[in-house]
Amino acid sequence: MPILPKSRRCTASGTATATADPEASAPRPVAPPEARSQERARLRRWARRRTISPLTRRILAVNVLALAILAGGFLYLGKYQTSLLGQQIESLKTQGEIFAAALGEGAVLDSPDGSEVLLPDLARQMMRRLVQPTHTRARLFDRQGRIIADSRALRSLDGVIRAGAPAPQPHGALLRLFDRLYAWIAARLPHRTRYPVYHASLSPRAEDFAEVVQALHGKEASAVLSDPQKGGLMIRVAVPIQRYGQVLGAVMLSTGSDEIQAELRTVRLELLKIFAAALAVTVLLSFYLAGTIVRPIRRLAAAAARARGRRARVEIPDFTGRGDEIGDLSGALREMTDALWQRMSAIESFAADVAHEIKNPLSSLRSAVETATRIEDAHKQRRLMAIILDDVQRLDRLITDISDASRLDAELSRIELEPVDIAAMLRALVDVHEAAGGEGAPRLVLDLPERGRALCVPGIETRLSQVFRNVIANAVSFSPPDGEIRLTARHDGRAVLVTVEDQGPGIPEEKLTAIFDRFYTERPLGEKFGTHSGLGLSISKQIVEAHRGMIWAENRKDAGGAVIGARFCIRLPAGS
Repeated sequence: MPILPKSRRCTASGTATATADPEASAPRPVAPPEARSQERARLRRWARRRTISPLTRRILAVNVLALAILAGGFLYLGKYQTSLLGQQIESLKTQGEIFAAALGEGAVLDSPDGSEVLLPDLARQMMRRLVQPTHTRARLFDRQGRIIADSRALRSLDGVIRAGAPAPQPHGALLRLFDRLYAWIAARLPHRTRYPVYHASLSPRAEDFAEVVQALHGKEASAVLSDPQKGGLMIRVAVPIQRYGQVLGAVMLSTGSDEIQAELRTVRLELLKIFAAALAVTVLLSFYLAGTIVRPIRRLAAAAARARGRRARVEIPDFTGRGDEIGDLSGALREMTDALWQRMSAIESFAADVAHEIKNPLSSLRSAVETATRIEDAHKQRRLMAIILDDVQRLDRLITDISDASRLDAELSRIELEPVDIAAMLRALVDVHEAAGGEGAPRLVLDLPERGRALCVPGIETRLSQVFRNVIANAVSFSPPDGEIRLTARHDGRAVLVTVEDQGPGIPEEKLTAIFDRFYTERPLGEKFGTHSGLGLSISKQIVEAHRGMIWAENRKDAGGAVIGARFCIRLPAGS
């Protein structure tokens, strides 16, 4: 099994020849359903290439959705609206206190019984003057809770005066459309606080307003109501009118949330402008990001699809310069493609070598069988039968080694490595050789370190034993009778170095690398042809490299430079 043959035998190299296609002139057959489905899948992929890719849509959706959620949170402005309501209430309270103080000083008459009375007519005139610049609605109640003045129906010499003017409507259909769109969005924004609904009364009294009741008891009060008619909020503040600690009535100021809504509208419009600009930048950056991801992946996928089913090599695009995961993917695909092509080339070469190696014993076997059928001489027939037996044994050895070599990669990739004691393994091999060695067999000399750490390597014990058996058997076959083969094992940095030295003729300098090729056959003088398959050293190299080690051969020379033998070196990474 393990040998170093002696003279190289030429091997046929497989060459691909072009053959005429017998179906070229025949009618084109109908494609099977599988082929048609594959063609439809290719067409769908091609159609998707012309549109926005799913990955681009996902990137765009994620980025825009996150920005939209952030913008929605900004547009909500719940705390900001609450703050504006608080400011508006404080402003109305200040106005109400001014109104109450003015009315308490200027619209009160001392009665004969010593009590003060609020004069309605004078109060109405003062209310008209006070409320005119404020654009608020003011209502005045006496101490009995009757309404005696309302700024929406204050009579003067010129008639009825309306407090506040309606808000100007925007001109133009586009502005009106934008206002309706804004109102629709604002109406659907969530509200943190639910306010009670305002119900108008045709003949209001103090009992209809809780804050007025509190004011008539001497306490300021306020309320925020929802006004469904105007679609906004109503803010009311009631302040007691007092003179010398006596409550004479109450003044209630109310206003809508138009100013607050206008402020919110201004802020929201500014936020929408920022959102629009951020959205445009986000969309552009999303397309750029998607392009830097999608286009290289599409090119890699297209190259992989072209490589499928083709005998001609297809170059995978190189994106390793990107320095990111797509670059890593490109490098991995290129390495995988190179490994696959090397494996395919090795399989083709291996198949050609196997065919050539099997053809030789088969030709000899066929010739011997055909000759045996025509010869009647018993002696010659026995010689031919011996030849046939040798050829059959040679085929058996060859097929066994070929089978071992073909399944070696799969076996090495599945088995887990375990610590292997190289020293103990070499001792066992030396003991087996001494027990089986006959007269004139070379003698094995084992040189191991006496102390220090153990010579352990992670590996597969049976396969490493096969490597050393092959190398020792090769040295035995080339050693002279009663020669000496020295086995040495030492630590070499973080590895274990094993050398096998013989006293044979050595190796031609130009063949030091070729001896590890498959089916390289160079036999020692006198060895029977076909004893070895020429795969021993090739299998050994395959096993050593699977263990992340190295194996090489060199010649031993004396001081004068003459070759005095061969040396095989095996370097295996040591265990931690």
